Amino acid sequence: MKTNEIHPFGPVYDEHAKVLILGSFPSVKSREEMFFYAHPQNRFWKVMKAITGFEGDIDEISGKTKMLKDNHIALWDTIASCEITGSSDLSISSVVVNDLSVILNSADIKAVFCNGKTSHKLYQKYLEKITGISAKALPSTSPANASWTLEKLTGKWKEELSPNL
Repeated sequence: MKTNEIHPFGPVYDEHAKVLILGSFPSVKSREEMFFYAHPQNRFWKVMKAITGFEGDIDEISGKTKMLKDNHIALWDTIASCEITGSSDLSISSVVVNDLSVILNSADIKAVFCNGKTSHKLYQKYLEKITGISAKALPSTSPANASWTLEKLTGKWKEELSPNL
C-alpha cells in the first residue's frame, strides 16, 4: 500500500564539499534509523569506504559523516516527499524534489552523481535546469541491484568519483 512520505532528515555536507551524491528517497530502514543507506544489505557505505580509503569506523553515523566530510562529499536525496510503497523506487509517484540550493549556495560543488536510475531520472527532469550542473548516473548500491557485485560497484564508482575527490 502506498503512503505519502516526507523525507525525515537533512543532507550531510559542509562548505568544503566538491562532490554531491544524490539517492532517490530513503528506504523504510533509513527512515527508521534517520540516516542514509541504513539497510545492512545496501552497499553504499562499503563502496565509499573502499573508494576513500577511510580508516575510521563507519558503524556509527558520526563515522559515516566524518568519512564524507573528510573527502569533500555531500550526500542527499533528490526527493523531498512522495508516495511510495515500502522502499520500492518503482512505486514512487507524486514527487516533490529537494531544494538543493541549501548545499549549492554554501559549497563549491563541481560534480553531481546519482545513486541509481530513479535519482538520475528525477534529477534530469526537475533539478538539472535549476542547478545548471549535469549529473552522472552510477549503478545503484541497493541490494535490489543484485547483478552488480560489491567489487564491480566499487570499481565503477571509483572510476567515476576518484577524479573529483
